[in-house]
Amino acid sequence: MRRTKCLLAIVGIGFGLLMPGEMASADPGTVPPGQLPTLTGEWWQWAYSFPNSQNPLNDATGDRCMFGQRGPIWFLAGNQSAPRTCSVPEGVTLFFPLINAVNFSTPGECGNTTPLNLKQLRASVAAFIDPVPVQDLFASVDGQPVKKNLIRRVQSEPFAVALPADNLCDFGPPPNPPSFVAPGIYAPAVDDGYYASFGPLTRTTPN
Repeated sequence: MRRTKCLLAIVGIGFGLLMPGEMASADPGTVPPGQLPTLTGEWWQWAYSFPNSQNPLNDATGDRCMFGQRGPIWFLAGNQSAPRTCSVPEGVTLFFPLINAVNFSTPGECGNTTPLNLKQLRASVAAFIDPVPVQDLFASVDGQPVKKNLIRRVQSEPFAVALPADNLCDFGPPPNPPSFVAPGIYAPAVDDGYYASFGPLTRTTPN
């Protein structure tokens, strides 16, 4: 597993979304299931595109939740830290992991001389996700639980990731090396995890 040098797991248990002076409501589950294997790869491409200093996954407040968002689907980043607040525009669908893991081949990095194939990569992420107690997974939007049938396990299609300097595979501050995996484009990458979608969001005025 460590041969890839960046098997990264993200865990998100719940999300708090605030629209000042408003309450968000929605008809949930609008992402077609057939789109999910592509969308989970796009989620990781979004998550990996930021340096650590700007990454929404390292965000303790929610101030970065709008970074890199575009189109009708907004990605949210899982985190095991304190709750965060995120203001989102009306009309978007939220897409987020409750728990997920990614792995990709990094030949030439840290002594890795042999690329890993898709079978090996999928086995490494499945080993992390298979033992997850699905009944314990929970997400809520504005205090309303996301229905269990909208929490779906997804195995991504193969994709590529582009790592900037000071990326999520950062090995730590000096005297450690500046980056666990050097900046560049890496493929194949695969994801496995449980995801939920919610939206499109609408607004209602509080009574």
